[in-house]
Amino acid sequence: MSRSQVKDNHAAMHLGLRWRVPERFNIAQVCCGRWAADTRVADRAAILVHEPGQAASSARHFSYRELQSDANRLSNALSQWGVARGERVAIVLGQRIETAVAYMAVLQMGAVGMPLSALFGPDALEFRLQDSEASVVICDESSLQAVLALRASCPTLGRVVAVGVGGASGAHAWAEVLAAQSDRFEPVQTRADDPAVLIYTSGTTGNPKGALIPHQAMIGNLSGFVASQNWFGFGAANSRRGRHGESAAVFWSPADWAWTGGLMDALLPTLYFGRTIVAYRGRFDPMQAFEL
Repeated sequence: MSRSQVKDNHAAMHLGLRWRVPERFNIAQVCCGRWAADTRVADRAAILVHEPGQAASSARHFSYRELQSDANRLSNALSQWGVARGERVAIVLGQRIETAVAYMAVLQMGAVGMPLSALFGPDALEFRLQDSEASVVICDESSLQAVLALRASCPTLGRVVAVGVGGASGAHAWAEVLAAQSDRFEPVQTRADDPAVLIYTSGTTGNPKGALIPHQAMIGNLSGFVASQNWFGFGAANSRRGRHGESAAVFWSPADWAWTGGLMDALLPTLYFGRTIVAYRGRFDPMQAFEL
């Protein structure tokens, strides 16, 4: 058959494509809540934490049940502090279990998660915190002092939660915040087009611009993730199989979870399929990547 005889169906396929988007949709519910409630999946590792220099056998597993429990505790704390639907919570964390907990907690209460890189300097942090009018910042020791120094110039910033730091002046210790709360929380019902994530551009031309991403963007993002990762999550294209015949694949990407490529193209879609993602906070090294 000659090339001229081959029928091009692209136009018809494009016109016939329809996204199936439910009226109610929440990223935290589909990425964690439903799995934590499923007895077949609840104790599966959601996050596999591998520390730099650590033997593979020493990696820590955090199940979907544990992820949901900690998210509920954080949601309760944020609610007590007056964080309401639509309010922005800045998350300045890399690849660690607390990052996943923070997003699940913020999103299931209808608030907006704002990823910020720990590599940002004071000016970059200050602009984004001011422009977004964030009310809470969750960070670790790598950015804590920079965040605390900006409180005077960020009037809407009411609370700072510090991960891995105990008794820091001007900040709430993550472990203490969670320990004081119940592990029961009733998620809010969000519409698919309600805001979920506020991501800022790099600011190569002028100031950074905030892009407000709705919950339904998760659905549109999945096709690119699945197609680029050998049909990840569907089992048929994966050689490793788990119980019930589904994929047993484990995912890891060196992309920081504070960036779109790490959050929307690694962490969230892996959890959406009820799989395990590796959290590694070490500097990128080719040999270490192969070891992982």
